[in-house]
Amino acid sequence: MIIERFSQTVINSGIFRLYIATGFFATLIFFVLNAELFTPFEMILGTILITIVLKGMSNLMLSLIISLFSLDNKRSEFDFKYNEEKIQVMLNELSVKEVMDVNKNLKKAN
Repeated sequence: MIIERFSQTVINSGIFRLYIATGFFATLIFFVLNAELFTPFEMILGTILITIVLKGMSNLMLSLIISLFSLDNKRSEFDFKYNEEKIQVMLNELSVKEVMDVNKNLKKAN
């Protein structure tokens, strides 16, 4: 769940779309500036292939980010919160028992 939320946040941020779009337009500019060296078919094919390669690289980067994402900090944070709640419940039970014992002792004294 944490990894899914993290990966959706990264995907929705648009950084990979920006990366692919920048590469696409850079390739187009390259082919336009060097138009005398390439045929139109080579330009179209080159632009498509470069865009596919950039999309593959962005997917590879996303998979590396996800695989290197450490869950140890989140696990320890959840364990700490769980243990803190458990300790708080135990302290509440102890205080209730103390109050009940004090009330019993007062009733016995009267």
